[in-house]
Amino acid sequence: MQSELDSYDRRILALLQEDASLSSAQIAEQVGLSQSPCWRRIQRMKEEGIIRGQVTLLDRKKIGLNTQIFAEIKLNAHGRSNFTEFTEAIRGFPEVLECYVLMGAVDFLLRIVAADIEAYERFFFEKLSLVPGIQEVNSIVALSEIKSTTSLPV
Repeated sequence: MQSELDSYDRRILALLQEDASLSSAQIAEQVGLSQSPCWRRIQRMKEEGIIRGQVTLLDRKKIGLNTQIFAEIKLNAHGRSNFTEFTEAIRGFPEVLECYVLMGAVDFLLRIVAADIEAYERFFFEKLSLVPGIQEVNSIVALSEIKSTTSLPV
C-alpha cells in the first residue's frame, strides 16, 4: 500500500536523501515546521517503511574499488528451478551490490565492484562461475560513470 505524502513529507524526504545527518530541528527549520511535528513525520515514515534506514555512502574509488561490472546472468532449466539457491548465493557475495530479476533474454542483472579487472576475474572464477545453475554470464565493464545517485525523485 502506498502512503499518502504531502508537500512537507516530500521536502523532508528530499532533505534526508541529501544529508541524513540533519537533526529534526534543522529539517523542521528548512521545511517550515516546528521540531515536534517534523520529528513525528519522520518517525511515521520510518514506521511505515518509507524511510528504510540511514547509511553512510562511500566513494568506491577512494577505497580501491575502481572497477564496476554489470553481469547479465542466464540460468539453465535446472537453475531456474532452484531460483532460491541462486539468489541466496548471490546475496552472500559482498562484491555484488545489486541484483535484479529480468524479463527477456537474460534472467538476472548484477552490479559488481572490484579493485580491478584481475580482481573481477578472481571473483568470476572463484565464486560466480561456481554458483549452480548458471548457463551463461555476459560481463560488461563500465568505463566511466555519468550519473549515480541514491536520491529518489520525491
